[in-house]
Amino acid sequence: MKKFFDDIKKDIKFKSAGPGKKLTEETGSKPDVVQSSSSAKNNRHAPTEGAQRAGAAALARIEQRQKPKVHTSQDAIRHQVKKELEAEAAALAEKDKAAAAAEGSRVPVKDPSCLSVSGVYFTCPLTGATLTKSEREVHIKEAILMRFEEDPVEASVMMIHTFNKDREKVKVAVDIISKYVDNICKNPTEEKYRKIKLSNKVFQDKVRSVEGSREFLQALEFISVMLPVEGQEEEEEFLVLPEQSPEALELMKERRDRLQRGEPVRAQLDRQPQAFRPSPNAQRFELPPEFYNLTADELKKEQQQRSELVEKNAMLRTKAMREKEEQRERRKYNYTLLRIRLPDGNLLQGTFYAWDRLPVLFEFVRESLVDGWQPFELIAPGSQKLQESDEVALAECNLVPAALLTFAWDAAVQADIAAAGGKSPTLLKPELLETIRTLS
Repeated sequence: MKKFFDDIKKDIKFKSAGPGKKLTEETGSKPDVVQSSSSAKNNRHAPTEGAQRAGAAALARIEQRQKPKVHTSQDAIRHQVKKELEAEAAALAEKDKAAAAAEGSRVPVKDPSCLSVSGVYFTCPLTGATLTKSEREVHIKEAILMRFEEDPVEASVMMIHTFNKDREKVKVAVDIISKYVDNICKNPTEEKYRKIKLSNKVFQDKVRSVEGSREFLQALEFISVMLPVEGQEEEEEFLVLPEQSPEALELMKERRDRLQRGEPVRAQLDRQPQAFRPSPNAQRFELPPEFYNLTADELKKEQQQRSELVEKNAMLRTKAMREKEEQRERRKYNYTLLRIRLPDGNLLQGTFYAWDRLPVLFEFVRESLVDGWQPFELIAPGSQKLQESDEVALAECNLVPAALLTFAWDAAVQADIAAAGGKSPTLLKPELLETIRTLS
């Protein structure tokens, strides 16, 4: 039989330019060089076109059975990467299109070179790459998927907690997978606990629907197997875990704990710390559009409405009404740009979320100082002294979308240092002074 197919294959190689081309397309093999007409004539017993088709198809089936395609984990990873990036690229293209259409109505910017900060940027915690807002999600997904080669358990845990936005759905899936592990560890010799039927309704609805869940089970060494099901003619797919040694069971528990402790991987706001020389323009801010939630037209309309109502409502508004209006005002901003004027006149600038708390601001300043261990104070506009211990959002302190703060060392500590013959502490770290700039 094999010889018959080899003869057919040999005959196909000596086909004519017409039907032969079609045959190569159907069998999936590369087209051979077409022989001369004299060579074709020597093929006296060439099969008919129909026989050629049947033989080629049968040969293809035999070869396919002889060389089954093995889907490795790397194949799955590459396929997943491609699928995710294509989807994200399409979504980003749509976003960019919408952004371009709305560009005319955005908050106006005079000149990019005059901006106080060029934009809002983020840092990937996995790669350290600096990203724009539109790049961060795609980049983090790609970084997680690429991590499968190094540590499939860690990568699948990240995938579960990052790719799925519904936190309650994630919690349910994690609880069910943890139950699988618990049952296996309590009953290591019972096969039923080491088999998961993929068509099971609970698995379908609450586990399989969560991205990364199957990858985690495979990282636990579950393998896909087709098994017969009682009362059914066709086999069904199961995930089956081979019997584990006591050491392997302990490792499974540790991996379960990693799953339970997992957290979403999120890009971190790049605060872009920057030092400036003393400047009369310290209170002048030109912000890029990313700092605003409203368009220029919406801002203009609200400002006009406030102007018309300010006199009318000045005597009627209660304190609660004023606070409510201030909260509504603060919700217009995503980020805030803060400058801190230091005792030597230099300025320290950083970008923050509008909802960052005061301790975050104090920590940023402390990490920028040579002697950050010494106590200091920050005074907001209006001589408002900020308290590091207050868990209050920057927006609630009226520090959005930008503000100039004043830095002061703790007076009592400085007096003690002076009495002991000490010198005033150095302020900014050398790496900040090396890139110090002048405000335009």
